[in-house]
Amino acid sequence: MNRVVLASLAALFTASIAFADRMPATGRSDCLSVPSKILGHPVAYCVLLPPSYDADKTRRYPVLYLLHGLGDNEQVLIHSGGFNLIQDLWDRHQLGEFLVVSPAGAGSFYINSHDGHSRYEDFFIQDFLTLIQQRYRTLPGRASRGIAGISMGGYGALHLAFRHARIFGSVGAHSAALIEKLPVMNSTDSRQLTRRQFLGNVFGAPVDPIFWKQNDPIAIARSANLAGLQIYFDCGSDDDYGFDAGAQALDKVLTSRHIPHEFHLYPGGHSWIYFAEHLPALLQFHSSVFTSASAHGRAAP
Repeated sequence: MNRVVLASLAALFTASIAFADRMPATGRSDCLSVPSKILGHPVAYCVLLPPSYDADKTRRYPVLYLLHGLGDNEQVLIHSGGFNLIQDLWDRHQLGEFLVVSPAGAGSFYINSHDGHSRYEDFFIQDFLTLIQQRYRTLPGRASRGIAGISMGGYGALHLAFRHARIFGSVGAHSAALIEKLPVMNSTDSRQLTRRQFLGNVFGAPVDPIFWKQNDPIAIARSANLAGLQIYFDCGSDDDYGFDAGAQALDKVLTSRHIPHEFHLYPGGHSWIYFAEHLPALLQFHSSVFTSASAHGRAAP
């Protein structure tokens, strides 16, 4: 992501300081790493722990895995000011208490790469989820486990949730890197060229159409069993990469299959200003799912 816009994002969060006359939330961040035999190197992550986590040692919490975009890292919520926003929502009791975990994803798109050198999806599903459950007091069961992402992370969140719908109870995405049609390799169109650069070599060089379709959330959504999965996604109507067309294509697929979902096409482009404006809605969507699951005592499967 272009970090120049972070200054603008920080300005959006300065309103949180105005609430200094109230007792602030006491959540904290924890940035560590986990080993991975699958990837062959440690993977950094940051977790935001809710206000009561340290005070109530017997309580267990839902967990939201939030995946960063291309060019960012596991500290996405910390250096962007997102943690301040979450703290403020907790302070105003507008958000339920749950863990937010962001792992470093580099440029992986959170899938197993075409060349097999980076098996990120295997790491995430087989190693990372288990290690987080072992290190932190999380609730068991899909209803208490959500996944979300921004841009590349939105692609990854939808991909992982659609491929492993029995693991996650909710999925959300801002401006997911959804492409309805693969970029034409000899195109001179600026958006096509930008998309090819965005994809890198994860999907093959050039992109392997078969491999692309196997991993594309839009294609997966056409046949996957998504029963019980709560789905939210939004995108700017003037997305710089044209991901708004992909978001609308996914909306059409889910609608044609009568799969309940929440989709919004808002004014805006592909920037942190857009993400900051709509992040509370995404967080509150997952919070609502977690609260509903707790009220109905759904811990499994």
